[in-house]
Amino acid sequence: MSRLLALSLSAQTNVWLTIILGWLNGVVIVAQAFGLSRIVNRVFLEGQGLPWAWLMLLFGLSLLRAGLTWSSHLTAQRVAGQIKSDLRDRLLAHLCALGPAYTQTERSGELTNTALEGIESLDAFFSQYLPQLAMAVLIPLTMLCVIFPLDVISGLVLLLTAPLIPIFMVLIGSWAEALTKRQWRALSTMSAHFLDVLQGLTTLKLLGRSREQIATMALISDQFRQTTMGVLRVAFLSALVLEWVATLSTAIVAVEIGLRLLYGQLAFEQAFFILLLAPEFYLPLRQLGTRFHAGMTGVTAAGRIFEILDTPGRTAILPVEHGQARCLSYQKAIRFDNVHYAYDDGQRSALKGVSFTIAAGQKVAFVGASGAGKSTVAQLLLRFIEPQHGQIWLEDTPLSHFDLAAWRAQVAWLPQRPYLFHASVLDNLRLARPEATSEQIDWATRQAYADTFIEALPQGYDTLIGERGTRLSGGQAQRLALARAFLKDAPLLILDEATANLDPAHEMQIQAALEQLLQGRTALIIAHRLKTIARADQIMVMANGQIVEQGTHAALLAQHGQYYRLVVAK
Repeated sequence: MSRLLALSLSAQTNVWLTIILGWLNGVVIVAQAFGLSRIVNRVFLEGQGLPWAWLMLLFGLSLLRAGLTWSSHLTAQRVAGQIKSDLRDRLLAHLCALGPAYTQTERSGELTNTALEGIESLDAFFSQYLPQLAMAVLIPLTMLCVIFPLDVISGLVLLLTAPLIPIFMVLIGSWAEALTKRQWRALSTMSAHFLDVLQGLTTLKLLGRSREQIATMALISDQFRQTTMGVLRVAFLSALVLEWVATLSTAIVAVEIGLRLLYGQLAFEQAFFILLLAPEFYLPLRQLGTRFHAGMTGVTAAGRIFEILDTPGRTAILPVEHGQARCLSYQKAIRFDNVHYAYDDGQRSALKGVSFTIAAGQKVAFVGASGAGKSTVAQLLLRFIEPQHGQIWLEDTPLSHFDLAAWRAQVAWLPQRPYLFHASVLDNLRLARPEATSEQIDWATRQAYADTFIEALPQGYDTLIGERGTRLSGGQAQRLALARAFLKDAPLLILDEATANLDPAHEMQIQAALEQLLQGRTALIIAHRLKTIARADQIMVMANGQIVEQGTHAALLAQHGQYYRLVVAK
């Protein structure tokens, strides 16, 4: 809660404006009650004619109240909109800073739900609950300042009964908070599972398991329905209790005013004025209880949002010395010096003191069984993660001292499953180089042998290819990613089984294109196919997070060691 209140400081001008407008609305209510009591007293008790001036004043106050209410809601929405926009930008920027090493350990559906629905649910907190929190204090105090000089007894009754509403709100609110947390967890689980099923629907159908997911989704949906109904039951119960307390308190005020009015201890105009204010006195407190439930979902979602924001960035950049930030010449060697890294808070070791050197222009291949640490080496070089022990050097300068954006701009990465966005072919290609000309794009697609299938698409380069390239075959998606690498023309290449998912007819063409792409560039190659490995300048054999053998293809075969056994097994 305190961190959410701190977020409001970014929009404090509109916050204060909302509070002031709401308080002025309360002042107008007092003025309306005073004017109405004066008119009733003059017309019905004093026998005077209709005071048209007072009636016009009441009409003007009604218009003013409507304007203040509208303006208060408008500024409250501006507060919520500004804070949600800023928080969403912060969250997305932090997720980008955490990189794939973090997002791959989370369920993408849950993260999406947090970034969209989670932040959107904060709207009720900032536009309704937070302003009402101030109104629940300011408006009743303003009314008490008016009532006490007129009637101390009525003022004391209001003062003593007012805390009953917040007390019941807190008692029921603790119950509602627990249910709201369950509801949010159920929603996150449902969102995550639904997206996982959609992304894996093709595989599920191939395996004949898609029908089973219907029952699973029905079960998860029913759990969410039950938790939502539980929250609604508590919200309705809370509203009933608060209404009952407010009605009973108003009745007490009415009874004590009526008795004293009957015995002539209180003037009618003062009694009627206080009686008109009594329901308005409790109204902000009742609305606070109602809006407490509206804002509770946002408070619950904020816990998950702040959990992500508090996750330390694994690509933290050390202070950059003058003149180093853009010094990214690849006429220098890349050196891993006793690098250690472990996942799951150190429980699962991936690299154990790895040391090697990639000379400028050298092609180094990493081989080994799954889980040996090959992908971790690539992620460290991409700076998705940072070494927990040891250091990565670019000649005599730690790699962490270089500007992160400048470093990644010099690296082209071809993973085994390249990510393609729900955009046109052209937009996906220009991710590599936004300012690329049409001639450069045509050249890159020809080099990757992607131009033929692109031109055959319904709208050519303007064809939408779907999220993760769902409208393309695996080979087409891979060739599009290769074209993106050609277009980027980076001096450092990281290839993770770059010829995977290609049919034999295109594999030789792509392999030849890669040979051309690799010329004059430094490359780290993760591959399983022998012909890709054999052409590397150096081969690193990894097992259990360590380099157990290294050398050329011929030299490693001659040793009859682990590399020899891998080759024979193929």
